[in-house]
Amino acid sequence: MSDYQQPDASGHFGPYGGSFVSETLTHAIQELRDAYARYQNDPEFQAEFRYELAHFVGRPSPVYHAARTSRELGGAQIYLKREDLNHTGAHKINNVIGQAMLAKRMGKPRIIAETGAGQHGVATATICARYGLECVVYMGAEDVKRQSPNVYRMKLLGATVVPVESGSRTLKDALNEAMRDWVANVDHTFYIIGTVAGPHPYPMMVRDFQSVIGQECLAQMPAMLASQGIAAEQPDVVVACVGGGSNAMGIFHPYIGYAGTRLIGVEAAGEGLDSGKHSASLQRGSSGVLHGNRTYILQDENGQITETHSISAGLDYPGVGPEHAWLQEIKRAEYVGITDTEALAAFHHLCRTEGIIPALESSHAFAYAMKLAPTMKPEQSILVNLSGRGDKDIGTVADLSGADFYDRPSMRGLAVKGAKE
Repeated sequence: MSDYQQPDASGHFGPYGGSFVSETLTHAIQELRDAYARYQNDPEFQAEFRYELAHFVGRPSPVYHAARTSRELGGAQIYLKREDLNHTGAHKINNVIGQAMLAKRMGKPRIIAETGAGQHGVATATICARYGLECVVYMGAEDVKRQSPNVYRMKLLGATVVPVESGSRTLKDALNEAMRDWVANVDHTFYIIGTVAGPHPYPMMVRDFQSVIGQECLAQMPAMLASQGIAAEQPDVVVACVGGGSNAMGIFHPYIGYAGTRLIGVEAAGEGLDSGKHSASLQRGSSGVLHGNRTYILQDENGQITETHSISAGLDYPGVGPEHAWLQEIKRAEYVGITDTEALAAFHHLCRTEGIIPALESSHAFAYAMKLAPTMKPEQSILVNLSGRGDKDIGTVADLSGADFYDRPSMRGLAVKGAKE
């Protein structure tokens, strides 16, 4: 698929994407499109973006060979793209820097954002502190509870955090409130959307800023594979978790033209894909319009958005980026589900086997890699985008596993055992 060119001029990825916004926002969206078109390939803009990624974020993030896990599971070698080592602890900062740079150039002194797991909120608050911009972050009240460390970080960085009490009190509702704020304050406010969804140009723009992840992998993987005596230049499989889908698109997009590399997105299957308590928009959703774009969404027979569930706040969203819907339709990417239980087991395994505490979102991707690796050959490889670190999730894990999890003899082998079953 070396000729893959998406989206078209109106922001459509096949039938998905586009711009479905109120008349009040039409001018703001067009203003943003014009600004991004102007700076997208501007040498000065790109040089500043690369400088910030190197000196503020700490890029390139390394690729790590999970040697012990690979050895214990048997089969393919597992590699981790360490986005958890970025400043602020996740991939979110890559996109936020690019959008904040646009906001400065557009003369917008006030920034708003939505957040679920809190990582996008923290990244937005961080860059607003650096650039001297006002920052307001909308967050579902349920997520405020389960992600309290990140709420405090945002406040430390000078952001105003607004808990959203409507609906399911999660990411969808935070995005709704942020949209309402934007409509009311459009003249001086820039909305930094954290994922590859929303009206055009957001899905394309966020993807472009996050593509640094996959671009680095293309450069890093040949040497990593060669060091293990693997002749291939690139991994056989790339795996990433998918909520809205920005970390996945960031690593997938540069690999779309590599036909020998499978792309697998891992959705939150929650309590099971057939339980009704999940966030698997691509596997159990249908085409519809949500938050300004046409994509796959979880909805009832009347077109009303249904409530979602996931152990991870960042995957708890009833839609997905439109480019993911298109990649599924053209069969360039595959989408699978991992349950809460499987993700929690993978979390514990990565802690105890590799000395890495992952985000619960990233644990979904790692859990699927643990399932897949034993079905492959030792000379094959899986690259997992470890999109964030898990200190934000320790309270949730302790509540679900029990604070004495590792003190119980019967639990000591659970992580590896659970992943193999």
